[in-house]
Amino acid sequence: MVGGDHDRTMTSMPRAPSPLKLLDLDALRELLRRRGGERYDGEPVSHLEHALQCAALAQRSGAGPDLVAAALLHDIGHLTTGLPGTPSAQGVDDHHESVGATLLARWLPASVCEPVRLHVQAKRYLARHPAWARRLSVDSQRSLVLQGGTMNDAEAVAYASQPGALDAMRLRRWDDAAKRAGVPTPSLDEFWTVVERVAHSR
Repeated sequence: MVGGDHDRTMTSMPRAPSPLKLLDLDALRELLRRRGGERYDGEPVSHLEHALQCAALAQRSGAGPDLVAAALLHDIGHLTTGLPGTPSAQGVDDHHESVGATLLARWLPASVCEPVRLHVQAKRYLARHPAWARRLSVDSQRSLVLQGGTMNDAEAVAYASQPGALDAMRLRRWDDAAKRAGVPTPSLDEFWTVVERVAHSR
């Protein structure tokens, strides 16, 4: 078993206030444009490349628009902190899943926000399979320790009972497959029409 819940507590940080500055979905898209070219040490793709690849995988898998939007925006919390460098390499868990889900809840339904909120727990759940855990990127392996490590049996049962758990696991698998350099994808503008459609149907 990797890490433990005490690691998550010891390395946690206060919630960043920057989401308060994002007034609408257009500001959210501009955040992706402005900071999307950044990348973390141990990841072969930028934030935007990763988001687009993840959304493309969801779309090709036949996911509905809500889950495609979740795939595109699942890591948006990373971009709201303003933290320099690679937080996991500094021993910091930025709690991007809860930060992102809270931000997205302003405009998008629970069918988008819950998979975002649960995708880190999904990683901890899926890491119970050693072969799957070994395929995680360097940064994902580092952050797994900070996020509480592999779930124990009781945690796994509690996680699997949550309504959004299955969608979060689908999202997590796309998440970890969406880290290939140079993969062509639809543009952000193309996927943004999906986000807007989901927001307007709320």
